[in-house]
Amino acid sequence: MPPAEVLPVEELLARARTLADAGPRQLLGITGAPGAGKSTLAAQVVAAVGPAARLVPMDGFHLAQAELHRLGRAARKGAMDTFDANGYVSLLRRLRRKEPTSVWAPEFRREWEEPIAGAIEIPPEVRLVVTEGNYLLVREWPWDEVRALLHQAWFLDLDGDLRRRRLVARHMAYGRSAEEARAWALGSDEVNAALAHGTVDRADLVVRLAEPPGAG
Repeated sequence: MPPAEVLPVEELLARARTLADAGPRQLLGITGAPGAGKSTLAAQVVAAVGPAARLVPMDGFHLAQAELHRLGRAARKGAMDTFDANGYVSLLRRLRRKEPTSVWAPEFRREWEEPIAGAIEIPPEVRLVVTEGNYLLVREWPWDEVRALLHQAWFLDLDGDLRRRRLVARHMAYGRSAEEARAWALGSDEVNAALAHGTVDRADLVVRLAEPPGAG
């Protein structure tokens, strides 16, 4: 992986504000391995830009838990084939072309482990859409279409040991035992992390924050 720039979060927030002012609507992707802090940084960006920004996480396109069980993929939840990738790409296309009416996006609710349709409104006056997830820079179809839809893509890096500790803590916070949390963080999450790290060369910016955000 190329060396990351070490930046304060304020620098990234300033870059996001500049991006929001660059055109009628800009799409910013924040990617990285599980637990790198993507969702935290994305939320900070949206809060800094204000009402002109919306957060549209990739996680809203998780397949429903019942479907994951039916397909035999529940033990790998978070892998590429446990998402509706085509649905995600289609939504980004609609957001990129800036339709004259509101677009509605799904949201993933961790407390239920389920996606909720139509939970995020993106009205036409929104100038910056921030999307975050592990697979924004993947080269495999249909994920490979995501990169071309983003005006900028940031890869968020984090020390591996810290990232895994945060993942274990997050899994435990959502009900897994310590043993189950470690197994998930060192198993499925690490497979997904390796895949994400293999896409870093497609990012516009590889960054390690001077003060790392929480897991995400």
